[in-house]
Amino acid sequence: MVSSLPQPSRRARAATARFIELASPLVVAAVVVFLVWPGLMPDVGNWDTAEFQTVLPLLGTAHPTGYPTYVILGWAINLLLMPLGEPAFRMNVLSLLSVALAGAVTVHLVTRLTGRLAIGIAAGLGVALTPSAWRLATHADPHTLHLALVAILFLLLVRWEQARRSGAQTSTADRWLVAASVVFGLSVGNHSLTLLLALPVGLFVLSVEPGILRRPRFVAACVLALSATIVGVYLELPLRAGPFRAPLVYAGPDTWEGFWYVALGEQFRGSIVDPFGHISSKIAALGQLTATQFGLLAPLIPVGLLATLLRNWRYALLTGSAMLITLVFNASYSNADIGRYYLGPIFWAWTWLAILAGTLADQGRLPVLTVQRPRFAVLAGALSTVVVAGMLLVPTAIDAPLRARQADLSHDTGARQWVDAVLTEVAPDAVIVSWWSTSTVLWYAQLIDHRRPDVTVIDDRTRLDLDYGGATDVIARFLGQRPVYVIRANDRDLGLVRALYDLAPLDSPQATNVFRVVASRAVGG
Repeated sequence: MVSSLPQPSRRARAATARFIELASPLVVAAVVVFLVWPGLMPDVGNWDTAEFQTVLPLLGTAHPTGYPTYVILGWAINLLLMPLGEPAFRMNVLSLLSVALAGAVTVHLVTRLTGRLAIGIAAGLGVALTPSAWRLATHADPHTLHLALVAILFLLLVRWEQARRSGAQTSTADRWLVAASVVFGLSVGNHSLTLLLALPVGLFVLSVEPGILRRPRFVAACVLALSATIVGVYLELPLRAGPFRAPLVYAGPDTWEGFWYVALGEQFRGSIVDPFGHISSKIAALGQLTATQFGLLAPLIPVGLLATLLRNWRYALLTGSAMLITLVFNASYSNADIGRYYLGPIFWAWTWLAILAGTLADQGRLPVLTVQRPRFAVLAGALSTVVVAGMLLVPTAIDAPLRARQADLSHDTGARQWVDAVLTEVAPDAVIVSWWSTSTVLWYAQLIDHRRPDVTVIDDRTRLDLDYGGATDVIARFLGQRPVYVIRANDRDLGLVRALYDLAPLDSPQATNVFRVVASRAVGG
């Protein structure tokens, strides 16, 4: 009777430990949602934010590369979160949920890499609450989903590696790599940055199983899973631009030429400038960015990479090559907000720091204590783990109020005030010759709020698709037939219009960048 009592106790402890392991990622996600929620943008934004807030609920097609995974998921989330308010706000919530998911997955990944849940929790919070992740979590942006998908991808790869090394049945281990192939495909459909990970993932797979090419059926299964996923999500573009046309379609992805124009991002071809030039200035900029994101931990990142190399050289190969390729690309790519492209490197750096913390925690287990006083050794090991995990979170805890203020968009209602003023002031049956930042807000008001269907918004993209010529050509086409208004990106572009037409500003203090075209300056016009 007495000898049987410890068995239930061990089972109970195992069940409790399992529950804590499963609940911890959910707790981290909940903490992230709790901290970021007050700073969410409450309504429609400008630029790409407004585009995604419009395209996703409509299941439309976005600007290159189309972001079909993000669009499909956003359409589903918009339906699921309908009680939360306007579609624009629901799409902002999607970004927060994506960052929270990335934090939760990081907990599981780091726990597997280090064997220490406390360090996994610290890393999960650290990833989700870095300044860039916190800022992007407050408004609609596909880069947040990219972070979540990359975290899931790397977790699946590590699970596959550990299953292979543990001697698990081949079929059991192989499921993880097939699942990773599917997630890679979904990530490609979300953001083309994923393509930079093809070589690192390939190197990792070969390092784990050098003879994998001698298993053609398994390789074919992975390739099929990857290809089918990419094709499946990218079918959204021609279907929603063609037979099941959405209200908002970018370019013409229903044709073969138009599809590749969007899917391959040909619009941004030539954006990579001098990738191997100005190395010193690029390194200096990277150092400044690292200090901003990691604070006191920034100098420890190279040490973390070294610790990772010593403890798990395969994971170091995967993340180190991914880091190098992504950083070289980012430093050479010209984009309006290149900071969004560093979420992947931030995630990898945090896993390195976590592995370094795990190495330091191991030093708390002194061999002599393990032999002479094992219970004390366990307590000392647990204490050292908690201490180093806490140290990882020191910069986040110190800077949390500042990060919250910098990311706070809860009072950002400028786009709503602007579009309300414009649609109130413009004449019936008006034509607005607009540009990207303001066009997207106008589209949201028309297509989501169903306001002013009489107004025609002609964006710089629209005039290309309709072969209308330049902005001044569009004005000439409609002037005298319908009221024409113009919005230009800068003083230079506005000056080109002023040289040909008399303009009168809109009578609204909220929309001083909108002008009515009064008359042509041409002789006899």
